[in-house]
Amino acid sequence: MQPPPIDPAKDALLDSILPHVAFDGWADRAFDAAVAEVGIDPVHARTLCPRGAVDLAIAFHQRGDMAMLAALKAADLSDLRYSEKVARAVRLRLDAIDDKEAVRRGTALFALPHLAADGAKLIWGTADLIWDALGDRSDDVNWYSKRAILSAVYGSSVLYWLGDQTPGAEATDAFIARRIDNVMQVEKVKAQIKANPLTAPLAKGAERMLSWVKAPSRIPQVDLPGMWRPRD
Repeated sequence: MQPPPIDPAKDALLDSILPHVAFDGWADRAFDAAVAEVGIDPVHARTLCPRGAVDLAIAFHQRGDMAMLAALKAADLSDLRYSEKVARAVRLRLDAIDDKEAVRRGTALFALPHLAADGAKLIWGTADLIWDALGDRSDDVNWYSKRAILSAVYGSSVLYWLGDQTPGAEATDAFIARRIDNVMQVEKVKAQIKANPLTAPLAKGAERMLSWVKAPSRIPQVDLPGMWRPRD
């Protein structure tokens, strides 16, 4: 599910804060400087960003997600294997980052205990967008496992990329390929377990238990108290 469009005033604040983030991080000092430069009323700025720079750091990540989706839409993936498509999507997400220091500072920000949940949600959201863009239609426990695995791949790839000094980030490409190859090895082991007469009954039992797990509904509930829907 795509994040909502960024408010134009909030978008202007994001553009303005980025040069300050390299020196001050995603902090109140950088946020106040951006507010002053844009010339927006500080009260209105806090209405748009109740948590100040933290909300702009989230908007920065979401802006990268939107750029990745645009690049994925324009890319020709027809000749790639599925695992290669996933690897390409991860790399396109990294290519969408136009300020490496802002990501470095954001990584430190969302490593803080009280913001770790926000960081995990952002990474999960990126993984969800990638799977949706690649046509994933799973509606069971695989919906969760795919996004959890890709979240781990993307998160580790970002950390590797931040320290990569090779031309064109070639080492990062190799790293992403290795991580996805590791995931494919796990899938092969799962298939072997299902094919083994000794372990197949256990696998089938686990599948029956997990069959109750369903992906979250993408259709908004419009018949709940307090909800309004225009008439056709």
